[in-house]
Amino acid sequence: MELLLLIVLVSRGISEKLRMKCPLNFEIWDEKKPWIYYRPGDHLIGIVTSMTRRLHEMLSFNLAPTHQSYSTVNNFKLRILIFAIQMINKNPQLLHNFTLGYSIHDNYVNPLGTSDALLDMLSTGEANVPNYSCGRKENLLALIDAAKRDISIQMSTLVGSHKVPQISDAIVSESLSDKSQFPFFHRLLPKEGIMYPAIVQLLLHFRWILIFLFTSDTEKGENFMKTFTPMLVRSGICVVISQRFSVTGHTAPLRDAIAKWRQVNVFVHYIEYTNIWDRVLSFHLTLEGMPGPIEGKVWIMGTIEHLIVKQERLYKYVHSIWTFAFQGKRKETDDAFGTKLLGKFEDQCFHCSFSKHGFSVKGRKRCTQKMPLEPEKEWRSVWIPFHLHLHSVIKTLAHVLKAAYSSRSRRRSKKGEERLRAPRLHPWQFHPFLEKNEFCNISHWKLYLDQDGDITADLNIISWVLIPWLDPSDEQLGSFERQRFTANKDTLLLLKLLNKTLPQSKCVENCHPGFVKQAREGEPVCCYDCVPCLEGTISTQEDTEKCTKCPPDQYPDEDRIQCIPKIITFLSYEEHLGIILVSFALFLFLTTALVLIIFIKYRETPIVKANNRDLSYILLISLLLCFLSPLLFIGQRRKSTCLLRQAVFSIVFSVAISSLLAKTITVVLAFLATKPGNRVKRWLGKSLSNSIILSCSAVQIIICSIWLGVSPPFPDSDLHSQFREIILQCNEGYVVMFYITLSYMGILAVICFTMAFLARNLPGAFNEAKLITFSMLVFCSVWVSFVPTYLSTKGKHMVAVQVFSILSSCSGLLGCIFIPKCYIIILKPHLNTKEHLTTRRDVEM
Repeated sequence: MELLLLIVLVSRGISEKLRMKCPLNFEIWDEKKPWIYYRPGDHLIGIVTSMTRRLHEMLSFNLAPTHQSYSTVNNFKLRILIFAIQMINKNPQLLHNFTLGYSIHDNYVNPLGTSDALLDMLSTGEANVPNYSCGRKENLLALIDAAKRDISIQMSTLVGSHKVPQISDAIVSESLSDKSQFPFFHRLLPKEGIMYPAIVQLLLHFRWILIFLFTSDTEKGENFMKTFTPMLVRSGICVVISQRFSVTGHTAPLRDAIAKWRQVNVFVHYIEYTNIWDRVLSFHLTLEGMPGPIEGKVWIMGTIEHLIVKQERLYKYVHSIWTFAFQGKRKETDDAFGTKLLGKFEDQCFHCSFSKHGFSVKGRKRCTQKMPLEPEKEWRSVWIPFHLHLHSVIKTLAHVLKAAYSSRSRRRSKKGEERLRAPRLHPWQFHPFLEKNEFCNISHWKLYLDQDGDITADLNIISWVLIPWLDPSDEQLGSFERQRFTANKDTLLLLKLLNKTLPQSKCVENCHPGFVKQAREGEPVCCYDCVPCLEGTISTQEDTEKCTKCPPDQYPDEDRIQCIPKIITFLSYEEHLGIILVSFALFLFLTTALVLIIFIKYRETPIVKANNRDLSYILLISLLLCFLSPLLFIGQRRKSTCLLRQAVFSIVFSVAISSLLAKTITVVLAFLATKPGNRVKRWLGKSLSNSIILSCSAVQIIICSIWLGVSPPFPDSDLHSQFREIILQCNEGYVVMFYITLSYMGILAVICFTMAFLARNLPGAFNEAKLITFSMLVFCSVWVSFVPTYLSTKGKHMVAVQVFSILSSCSGLLGCIFIPKCYIIILKPHLNTKEHLTTRRDVEM
């Protein structure tokens, strides 16, 4: 008792000091004074709404906080709330044992009024003392946040400490989703930013890559900038002007920025209120003073608001205004209520009184409902989606409350408890049932849960088309369903018919296919030059940032917009070059065969026998094979031809050069044997010649065997040597072995050439040293020039160079060694006698 008396004395002292320093004037106000609409019930629903607004910003210290000058606005929203609760109480299928009451407070669109309203709801007595149980007994079940301003965080801080669930029927900040800070907050609409992806897809669809971005200078405006700007950047959209405006102040100068970027015709504006005149006026005055014709600007609102657009001269430079709205499930509802209620419902349906309690510090007019609201007998329904939404909120609470009591009844029945009436549900017991998101099923809007379990919705995009001297008309421009934008072709066609074609908003014209964007130094990335794609690359779309390289088996066309399959080519027998080489090879083969026939026919003549007839036959046969070896190089490559052609060519050529070397050594030894006392004569014979040919050829055979065993040649396709061709060729495998075989033949040729050159002046009527010298000179010249030519050519021309080198070098051997002898045998037979040979040898000696 002593403690209670001390509390009363202290409170009296404090209240007396307050009255002494700042006396409160509790005058009786007229019907525009602050109000509370109240109806008792088993469960009380607190509702904070914004029906009136303050006329004067200055607060007077000798009046209660809510006793200021206010202007009452349309109370249709208030009637809908009351009528919806009334209909829930009449529905026996929902709450047949309980009734819903309400306590509707106006926050006057300011945080101070919100605090006053919350304190009043949380105080069960006459005074605003939360949790002080004295006077009327009320059970506040939940709080509905139906205010206009984003003050949900302030409300959550107050009611969350009392474990009262807070239900928001508006799009509020994403920060309220943090359950660790706001565990009792429940959203019934998607979180802030649901329309941001829709705006991005809208801009990309119409190829608007240069935009102006404007927002209010508030916390929500700052969040908009932080969230929305990175989304634009990731999508390749450039924000050339980003401006934040004060809610009450004037806009910053925009003339220089807009004059610099005249080609920007899209304004994305985040505005928190339906009135946009203060924003349009600033742009109107800025554009009006600019020289030259000005194209109409498209305004895209970054919020979901019920926008009212009327004919206005400020829309002179506005092409259209685009807004967003939730998609509805149906056009009508089963719960019928009208917009025409009895006019002075306050006097007829409510009993109003004014509280003057010393601790109230409010002075609100309390209006208690005494009779139900009834619509007129003859009325027609005019549905407003926002108010239907409020009706869905109330209906959702009723369904959740029914589910909560049903769950409690089942638990009692399991325990065997029998009670006539379930104990009243407390707010913290009601809170878990609200987390099941029943609102998505009951709402008349198309709401659903995304993959993260958050509420989201399908949107309609509305375009307010502004036509001079006519009232603006709203048309559905498209829809945003399941994160995908779909344009309404009929609306776009209507814009063309009205000569309201959508403007462009870009820095440059599109880069056509075949070109790539190249950024300009010192300008936004959306400003670029168009340069042709590099060789071997294409671009198939407009404004591509990177050209695509064609596959190896394709090449770009002249416009570089598509890849064309390359032509498969090889050195074939049908083309001119192949025909020439084959004809040349066959001609030389026949010529060599003819020479061989002549030598066989005249094998007993001195000129044939003079220089080892057998070596001549071996040389001629090897030349025959050499002239046939090019046939392995010409034609489509196969595994067998690739495997044999280089080896056959190398071995046959080695035999040919080895036989020449044997001839040269035979000439030298034959001359030395004629000198008296020289023992070289015993080396003369077929054994020496055969040994030279076999040993020299064996080395080449070993080299080729190692090549074929380690890394043999194989069929391959050359995709890169020629721009438009795929060359079928033989890959040499271990290419080093190829050059080793050539080097070995070169060494044999150099040795043979050196010895023949030294023996060129030896006496004798048929000294072949001179002929071998000339033949080796031709041979070496051909193959020395072959190496750089072979390395500098690509594709089938490499094959042609090698075939030509084979034929040329073999022709040199055939022409220099055998043609002079055939000339004597056929045309000068008198020289092909033993007497002539002996006489000439004596003369030379």
